[in-house]
Amino acid sequence: MAELIEAPVVMAGEGWADYGLVDSGHGRKLERYGPRRFIRPEPQAMWRPRLERWASDGEFVPGSDEDGGGRWNYASPVPREGWPLARGDVKFTAQCTPFRHLGFFPDMAPVWDWMGEQLSGRSDAQTMNLFGYTGVGTLSLSEYGPVTHVDASKKSVAQARENAALSGMAERPIRWIVDDAAKFTAREVRRGKRYDGIILDPPKFGRGPEGEVWRIEEHLAPLIGDCRRLLDADSRFLFLTVYAVRMSSLALAGLLDEVFADLPGRIEHGDLAVREEALRQAQDERNVCRLLPTAIFARWSNNG
Repeated sequence: MAELIEAPVVMAGEGWADYGLVDSGHGRKLERYGPRRFIRPEPQAMWRPRLERWASDGEFVPGSDEDGGGRWNYASPVPREGWPLARGDVKFTAQCTPFRHLGFFPDMAPVWDWMGEQLSGRSDAQTMNLFGYTGVGTLSLSEYGPVTHVDASKKSVAQARENAALSGMAERPIRWIVDDAAKFTAREVRRGKRYDGIILDPPKFGRGPEGEVWRIEEHLAPLIGDCRRLLDADSRFLFLTVYAVRMSSLALAGLLDEVFADLPGRIEHGDLAVREEALRQAQDERNVCRLLPTAIFARWSNNG
């Protein structure tokens, strides 16, 4: 029976050559993406910024409603087609999107590393990335064996395939699936499929390619149930992240605890966060590198 670890865990991402959290505060964050810097809204940055002024190439200004609208205001020319970034062997295109992000989620970096640790030594692991978006996580997983990448957006899957080509990984055994994640997973259950690991990053609300409605409060539990049916006692992990919801990671852990009760391993939960880069200021000689929380997660792991 899987052991539930009640104490929360913080998975803190550090910057790398092509990305860093420069500063945060007053509900915003300043990040570097290769040679460019951008300001984006961040409600959890409740403190004061370290820097008096933020120089950036652009800022995303949110709309007045709660539907995620808004616009980019640019201070310098930014290529619409994007520009290349890399993390290790994985290369991808950064681009200012209408959804306030830049085509990938840098706070997922410690998750990609953690999945690699779970699959260490494998070259034949069967894994699945649900709500896979532009494929950075998929390309990270492909080092360890075949990956099934699922996303309802044809445009996102096309971008993921372009990122695979950019990384020199176009020939790796990746299935690129444009489909509703819940419907596809249910079909995989009926087919009797099995996976060594599953990662899923569902939105709060979304629509499938045929207009299917996704609401996380209604549809997450059945989806997790189907994911469990695709895993067994020899599988290695399931990793679930959730953004922008009024929910505790304890709730996610409680769901996994119920669904994974018959498997060995452990269930953990907590926060994803990004660590600020060091900025020594005269008014703060401690030079403390703050952690900015971004999402909650729950994970099941089974390292045997």
